[in-house]
Amino acid sequence: MKVLFDITHPAHVHLFRNAIAELESQGHELKVTSRDKEITVQLLDAYDIDHQIISKNDRPLAIEWAIREVRLLSVARSFRPDIIVSRFNPAAAHISTVIGCPYIMFEDTEKENSIITNLTYPLTDVICTPTSFEYELGENHIQYEGFHELAYLHSSWFEPNKDVLKTHDVGPDETYTILRFVGWDAHHDTNENGLSLHAKRELVSKLSEHGSVYITSEANLPPDLADYRLPVPPEHIHHLLYYADLFVGDSQTMTCEAGILGTPAIRSNSLASADTDHAGYLRELEDEYELVFSTTDESVAVKLAEDLITSSVDSQWDKKRKSLLNKKIDVTEFILNIVNKNTL
Repeated sequence: MKVLFDITHPAHVHLFRNAIAELESQGHELKVTSRDKEITVQLLDAYDIDHQIISKNDRPLAIEWAIREVRLLSVARSFRPDIIVSRFNPAAAHISTVIGCPYIMFEDTEKENSIITNLTYPLTDVICTPTSFEYELGENHIQYEGFHELAYLHSSWFEPNKDVLKTHDVGPDETYTILRFVGWDAHHDTNENGLSLHAKRELVSKLSEHGSVYITSEANLPPDLADYRLPVPPEHIHHLLYYADLFVGDSQTMTCEAGILGTPAIRSNSLASADTDHAGYLRELEDEYELVFSTTDESVAVKLAEDLITSSVDSQWDKKRKSLLNKKIDVTEFILNIVNKNTL
C-alpha cells in the first residue's frame, strides 16, 4: 500500500506521526509532504520522518496554497498513492480527485459554510471527526470517541519522563506555568484575536511570583518576554506540559493537550464565546470533564490563573484525566484502521 500524508502544521505532525511509524513498520510505502510553518519541519526531523517541503509560510496565504496545489499534484503523480491522508486540506482534496485515489480527512474544528469548505468537503471520501463535533457532514462523515490529541497523548503512546526535563535543567517537581501565544494568521483565524500584550505581561508578572514561567509563541516576543522561552526542544513539550502546574494561552490545541494531560488549562481568545466557539472538543473537556476553562475576557483569565497557581489541584485533575482516558479511544489505532479499511 502507498500512502501520502500531507502535513501543513505542527499539530498535524503529532496527529499522524505514530500512524506513519506503524505503517512503515508494516512494510507500506509512505510519502510525506510538508509545509515550512513554525516548527513543522523541526518536528518532522526530530521524529525522523522523511518528508518533502512543498511550500513555505512566507507569502500571502492564497498564493502559497496555489503553489502548494501545483507541487502536491506533481508529487502525487510521481508517487501514485493508493490513498491520501491529512487534516482539513483543500489541496489534498483537489489532488486526490485529479489523480483518482481516496482522500481521508481528519477534522476537529467546526467550520462555517464557505467557499473553502464547499471546495473541500464534497471531494473528500471519508471525513473523520470526534463525537464532540457538532456539524453533520453527510454520509461520508465518521465520528469516533476521542480527540486528535489522543493520537499521541493516549497512554498507549505517551509516558511522561522527568529525566527529559532534568536534562534541560527543569525541575519537574518545582512550580511552573506554561504560556502559549498563537499568531492568528491562519485562514480560520480571520477577524479573531487572542491575549493582548498587556495581558501577556500581566500573566508573566503575576505567575512568576509563584515559580518559573515558560513561553511558547508563534508571534515574535518583545525583548522583556523573550527570556521566558521554552527550555526544552519542541518534541519534548508534552513532558513539560504534563508536569506543569498550570497552562494559560490563546491556543486551542495546546489547551486541549494540557487538559488531556491533567494540567489545569485556561484558554482566553475571541473564539471562546459560546456563540462563536467552533471547538466542540474544548467544550466537551470543559463541560463534561472540567479539565479546561474558557473565557473571552482576558482579565478573568488572569485572575483565574492566580487562583489556580495557588491552589492544590493535582489529585483532582489526575482523577478527571483518568475518567477521560477511560472513556476515549486510542486515536492512532483508529487512524490505522480507517486507512487500511479504505485501501482494501
